Amino acid sequence: MTDIKRLEIGPRMSQAVVHGGLVWLAGQVGAPGESVTAQTEAIVKRIDALLAEAGTDKSRLLQATIWLASMDDFAEMNAVWDAWVDPANTPARACGESRLATPDYKVEIIITAAL
Repeated sequence: MTDIKRLEIGPRMSQAVVHGGLVWLAGQVGAPGESVTAQTEAIVKRIDALLAEAGTDKSRLLQATIWLASMDDFAEMNAVWDAWVDPANTPARACGESRLATPDYKVEIIITAAL
């Protein structure tokens, strides 16, 4: 049997699951009602913390899925993303527009990384 490690387990979901040399993060969001910049900054800070807890870091990102409430915010989100992401180790990435859990959320980021 292979070990599965779950981080920050809640009644509905875990914030991260580690298995088979990979870590999957739940979708991360910032503070509702904040700007796209503030939400994205909070999200990448949270991603850093979860990856560290799992035993890895952003240089090991494999894939990122980014949901924006409006593609009008693409450039604003990318300004934060580009300043944060390791330019030598960029992940495969997709970004799309979707209605998020509440209108107060403007960005959600989902990450898969290697250990």
